[in-house]
Amino acid sequence: MAHPDDAEISTGGTILALKAAGLKVGVIDLTNGEPTPFGTPEIRARETAKATQILGIDFRINLGLPNRSLTNSLEARAILAGWIRQLKPKLIITHCPEDSHPDHVSASALVEGARFWAKLSKTDLPGTPHHPALVLFAPSIHLRQVAKPEVVINITPHMETKMAACSAYHSQLVQGREMGGPIEDIEIQARYWGWAIQKRFGEPFYSREVLGLNHPGVLTQLDDPPSS
Repeated sequence: MAHPDDAEISTGGTILALKAAGLKVGVIDLTNGEPTPFGTPEIRARETAKATQILGIDFRINLGLPNRSLTNSLEARAILAGWIRQLKPKLIITHCPEDSHPDHVSASALVEGARFWAKLSKTDLPGTPHHPALVLFAPSIHLRQVAKPEVVINITPHMETKMAACSAYHSQLVQGREMGGPIEDIEIQARYWGWAIQKRFGEPFYSREVLGLNHPGVLTQLDDPPSS
């Protein structure tokens, strides 16, 4: 994701669901997200560490690319492709190509370019060739339009923890905000997408490729899993 807090906002519940299923999940923040009105690199780092602990993420790294001027440059693509080759993820989740935040748009293109480069042979990139099977794109709270996703993940059992991770970014989502603000927006959207799939809370995702199911019975699993 482009900035620390983007993963929590758009995919926090899904991260928790993946962890609950026994999978390893990591986050690569492309920039440190600074400067912001109430943040500093030190404050942002502390907030990120707290949110990471809340989500139980297996690893988290920051590539240190330039905030506010993030681009899909060849240099940035090579750095990210190198990490993909070393970490070998099966699934990547990133920003939607359509977004009102320029860094999010650039991040989306950067991830897709790095995914392609990661499979190349005869290259000086670190690691060995790897091509993640799927990329999902998460809509942002910045673009005020109703998304038309291919899939919505039921995050009902994990909503409270997701919101705690989002609230860890006090300088970004709480401080200096009027009543409501981003925290309320995040919950409202999750409620809407939960309603869309007959659950309490959900997170939507796009895909540019066809999504396959290993078993059609997945379509009939409407009961919420037990919460821990």
